[in-house]
Amino acid sequence: MGIRFEGLIPAIILPLLLTMVLFLGPLMQLAMDCPWSFTDGIRVAFDPWFWMLCANDMRWLRNQVVAPLTEELVFRACMLPMLVPCAGPSTAIITCPLFFGVAHFHHVIELLRFRQGTLLGIFVSAVFQFSYTAVFGAYTAFIFIRTGHLIGPVLCHSFCNYMGFPAISTALEHPYRLTVLSSYLLGVLLFFLLLFPFTDPSYYSLPVCTLTSFPSSSCLS
Repeated sequence: MGIRFEGLIPAIILPLLLTMVLFLGPLMQLAMDCPWSFTDGIRVAFDPWFWMLCANDMRWLRNQVVAPLTEELVFRACMLPMLVPCAGPSTAIITCPLFFGVAHFHHVIELLRFRQGTLLGIFVSAVFQFSYTAVFGAYTAFIFIRTGHLIGPVLCHSFCNYMGFPAISTALEHPYRLTVLSSYLLGVLLFFLLLFPFTDPSYYSLPVCTLTSFPSSSCLS
């Protein structure tokens, strides 16, 4: 289930760093628009009172802690070890996120119930949300299989929940549009260049019996 101590430090750092590289554009945009200085940000990050306020915010706990932990536990740690022996790693990486995307359809039900928008608008929103949650699910499934750790997908999920979907339309209208858009492009290019090196199983002390070498189902217990 990806809960082990061997290779834990790389599993905490490298997948999250890889995801931050992908979000280089939004991070650059956030840094340029943020009224805080770098020193202010560091001071807040190490302020216990700030984290106490976050812990008392139910929405923050849901988005940054509860949802990433429970969803990755179910859709990666529990589901992937059952799918891989039957379908193989590549097919499992593609199939598992489909369930993950469908699991987010409750947002559509809420929109329909409270009539928040037109039927066409809600349908487009549902297709869009299903698409990007499925792509994200494939990414975290890839990380889980390559690293053999649950912590990486959980941290990446929490980070992506915090960042949200990149505001590309805002980037196109940014005063420093060229710099921001260049950061978007550079982040995507670096992400694909670093995807396999940063998830090299040798960094994570994978045991001989792993999800990528599945001789029997007993091997995955």
